[in-house]
This record gives sequence, structure tokens and C-alpha cells, in this order.
Amino acid sequence: MCNLFANTMPQEAMRRLFKVDPSNDRLGNAEPLPAIFPKGGAPAVILDDDGTRTLQNTHWGFVLPQVSKKTGKPIQPKAVNNARDDKLRTSRFWKPSFEARRCLIPATSFCEAKGRNPATYVWFGLEGDEDRPPFAFAGIWQRFQGDYGGEYRELVTSSIVTTTPNDLVRDTHPDRMPVILRPEDYDGWLVDSAEAAFKLIVPFPASAMTVHQQGEGLKLDRAWSDSSAA
Repeated sequence: MCNLFANTMPQEAMRRLFKVDPSNDRLGNAEPLPAIFPKGGAPAVILDDDGTRTLQNTHWGFVLPQVSKKTGKPIQPKAVNNARDDKLRTSRFWKPSFEARRCLIPATSFCEAKGRNPATYVWFGLEGDEDRPPFAFAGIWQRFQGDYGGEYRELVTSSIVTTTPNDLVRDTHPDRMPVILRPEDYDGWLVDSAEAAFKLIVPFPASAMTVHQQGEGLKLDRAWSDSSAA
């Protein structure tokens, strides 16, 4: 499971990496995001109806309407930010988006908590020459229209696909990890059939990953805060 990640890529770097023309960048003036939480804004690479790649802001978490068990009346919807790989092809909640609305979710690191009171926050990322090599999660998206937080909202929502953890992540989170895609698989995830895309859902090799930082109270990718203060 992933409930916290960072995307500190410069906007131009996202365009280059994900082959998005500047005219199709709809992020506005995007700032580095050292801590993205559920219900927060998360940039995503989404295909337009004609197959053009766009960069868009999304609400991280599919909106799941809820009703009170006591009164039966609608209450604040839940944001479901992780989509389990074993549910993608069977759940009515996930299946339509997996089959027709897959996206790339840019990131530079993700965090898992280990233990409680206090928890140790472990930030994972990729090995490489850069301090925080960029990558993309396998994502899915859908639109939401309706009451949210007491007001009518129209949102593009996203969720990150998760799978079984590799050896590096398993010590911190023994059940799940987000699916990280190889650059050569970006096209396939976006445009191939659901059957072909499902084959890309595998744990990223532990040998190609690293722990960037860990400790108590680290709910922010400190590399960004340290560099911005320099």
C-alpha cells in the first residue's frame, strides 16, 4: 500500500520523460511536491480521446460514496488511492478504469511506515546517477461529479496500482507495494489491451531500488527541503 509519495521533478523534465508536448501540459505552474497524500493533487499522464498524451492534475483517490450506518444518509465520500492488482479485473469499482483509463503517475520516491508510536518512515526510490531518479507508477483514472465535502465538484481522480512487495520493500510493508513501470513499458500500459497491460504488473526489481532516507517523523522527502534551503 502507498499512502504517501513525492514528485519533485521539474515540470519540463516531466514533459521530456513522458513525451508530452508543452501545448498539452495542463498543470499550470507546477511546483515540486515533496509529500503527496490521499485526496491531494497528483500530476498524471492521461490520454485524450484522440490518444494524445496530456499532463493533468488529478485528485489522488477514486471517490467512493458512503452512507451513514445510523441514518442511511450520505456522508463524506472516501478516497480510495490504491488499486490492488488482484481486484483490477473482477471489481466493478476498478475494472472499467483498468480496461479503458490507464495512466502514468510521475514520482521521485514513495514512503511506507513501519511500526507505530512512533512509526519509522522509509522513503524508497530508484538507483541511479541522480539524487532522486524519476519514475512512473502504473495508475488508473476516472472522472467524478457530485457532492464532495459539502459542495458540488468535478474531478479527475487517480489511483495507484499495487502488487506484492519485492525483497527491499517487504521488510517495511510485507503485503503490498506500488507498481513501478519501466520506461519501455509506458506505451504498453497506456495503449495496450487490458490483458497485455496486466502482464506489466510485477514487483520492480529490488536490485534497482534503494532506500533514500528513513526515520521518525519523515513525512516529507527531505532531499527537496534540504536542497530548497541551500
